[in-house]
Amino acid sequence: MTFWRIWAILLGASLMIGETVRSWGQGRNLLFVFDDFFIGVPLVITAILMKHPTPARHCAFAASFAATAGMLYGSFFGKLVDLTRPASTNIEIGLLTALIGLAFVSSLVGLIASVRLAVRTDYPTS
Repeated sequence: MTFWRIWAILLGASLMIGETVRSWGQGRNLLFVFDDFFIGVPLVITAILMKHPTPARHCAFAASFAATAGMLYGSFFGKLVDLTRPASTNIEIGLLTALIGLAFVSSLVGLIASVRLAVRTDYPTS
């Protein structure tokens, strides 16, 4: 479980830091900056909470990965379809698309792992 908790923290932090670097000085609408924080923060928080897993925390952990995959799906395939479309970014569009694709795949792997771990976990009874 520790590996997947670290995976979630690194993914969440990289999304938030990456979006900040990408948008710095570009005059982007804050909504398009904060969306990565809306998915990054739950990844980090649920990963921390999973130090003491419960069924509810497992659900939240898996849901955080699912939300991340859902948001990154549109971002990745939207850029992949038209790499020539200009984007307000400090990062070259090909590299940006590759990084978003890597994050998308990472979120899918995390989702599958978190669901599989939830099924196999024995929770202490009170």
